[in-house]
Amino acid sequence: MPENFYLDNPDIKFNLMNVGLDDVVREREEGYQQAARFPEAPVDFADALDSFDKVLDMVGEICGENIAPRAADVDEEGCHLDKGVVTYAKGTQENLQDLAKAQVLGVMLPRQYGGLNFPVTVYTMMTEMVSRADTSLQNLFGLQDIAETINKFASDEQKALHLPRFCTGEVDGAMALTEPEAGSDLQAVQLKARFDKEKNQWFLNGMKRFITNGCAKVHLVLARSEEGTKDGRGLSMFVCERGPGLVVRRIENKLGIHGSPTCELQFNDVPAELVGDRRRGLTRYVMSLMNGARVAISAQALGTAEASWRCGLKYAKEREQFGKAILKFPAVYEMLVSNRARILAGRALLYFTTKWVDLRDNADEACKHAEAASPELKQKEKAYTKIAAELTPLCKAYLTELANSAAYDTIQIHGGTGFMKDFPAERYYRDARITNIYEGTTQLQHVAAIGGVMLRVLDPIMAEFSRLPYEGKLRRLASAVDMAHDKVQRAVKIVDAKKDPEFFDLMARRLCDMETTVLCGYLMLKGALADKTREAVTERFILDALPELDANFEAISRGDVSLIDNREAILAM
Repeated sequence: MPENFYLDNPDIKFNLMNVGLDDVVREREEGYQQAARFPEAPVDFADALDSFDKVLDMVGEICGENIAPRAADVDEEGCHLDKGVVTYAKGTQENLQDLAKAQVLGVMLPRQYGGLNFPVTVYTMMTEMVSRADTSLQNLFGLQDIAETINKFASDEQKALHLPRFCTGEVDGAMALTEPEAGSDLQAVQLKARFDKEKNQWFLNGMKRFITNGCAKVHLVLARSEEGTKDGRGLSMFVCERGPGLVVRRIENKLGIHGSPTCELQFNDVPAELVGDRRRGLTRYVMSLMNGARVAISAQALGTAEASWRCGLKYAKEREQFGKAILKFPAVYEMLVSNRARILAGRALLYFTTKWVDLRDNADEACKHAEAASPELKQKEKAYTKIAAELTPLCKAYLTELANSAAYDTIQIHGGTGFMKDFPAERYYRDARITNIYEGTTQLQHVAAIGGVMLRVLDPIMAEFSRLPYEGKLRRLASAVDMAHDKVQRAVKIVDAKKDPEFFDLMARRLCDMETTVLCGYLMLKGALADKTREAVTERFILDALPELDANFEAISRGDVSLIDNREAILAM
């Protein structure tokens, strides 16, 4: 039976239809005026939803029929470097050809460049399915954020040069940020950008390391443009194309995601162009790029979790022990049920997050193009930015940790066979492990989110969810989530009142986890209100999640500083 990763997972379509993209699409389509210039543009929201549905169906079919069957061979073959030239696995090359033929390599780009002009939310649904099919392929398909960054910040001439080629698949992209001595601390970037006045040209010199798809034809590079600076204010963003001076020194031999080359690069007087304004490379452009990357890796993690969970369920149905399928054993079905609830909650969180990212991007674009942006528009853009800034790191932290735990449980369900390469369980486990490390570790996501948690940025949204017309079981569950929400607010006040920076840092993880649990609880309740069949999974998620929230609240409320006080003694044992 043909597989389609969109049709066999109705939860994706449920989110598409219920996340509330009306305003997002209307603004993106300029009040549906684009239909007058582009025949393929929608004439109203129903038309747009129909278009999204058809494209997702097509991508789902490609994922199920073509990409997934090649994934094991891609993992086995990996990428190769010979005399500075990187070659993808045969299956990866075929996958990229299939996606290019489907014209989904410029999903979010404007139509004048050959793009689809789809919102981030719909593109993220595609990346989830691609990741389920082959986690490593998302690191190539998901790099469309590079083209989107060029679209947001580059000159008209730069857009005209690069964007049409991204849409056709003629060029691919890489973001060259990390260096041997500058990992998470990008302010320490040392790759030098030198301006030659005679040639009126910038040149790049230095090293970059751990660059995903570093063999790409187009690179966005963070470089030090201001002589004598040592912090982020001396960094600018540049775009350059692959040429003789850009050398791939090596590709990393990695635990997982073998289909995606991770490269060490040497820049030897590589000609480049400045993107946007000098000195804003880190503070403006990379921050935008990293926010997009957080969403992309969240989708990658969700797709991997979905693939892993399905693998475990299939095995549990087929494997018999003591005269019955192991799915019948409580120890097994408990893992599968719990993970299913967490995956559905994570999907609701992801597409709730991307909706706010879409709203923020629309407002930012409107402010940029308005001759004189109104105070109301500026205020809206500021509010959307705060909400998205909290949601994106919370989302990445939750989903990447989920991918790892779901993959772990799937191997456990397989027993010894899960440790062998005969089943894809071990590949999902290896592939999942990087997701809570790159594009900012889980610990750094908590650092990024804690400001919004302390300021209670999401409280008005949660209050709206609390007031929805729940009845019966949903009302009782909503009351439990309301009480949990109250505990989060009280915990924030306790941490704030202590005025102890080390205690604040130590409790940040607990506060972020509590905030995520409450938000996911409300999102699940809202989903169950729209579809009564979701009541059981909503109950399971809330009953599983609240005890951990209570434990975190108790640790905060008792001012638990034992770890701070005893860490040296414990580490010395």
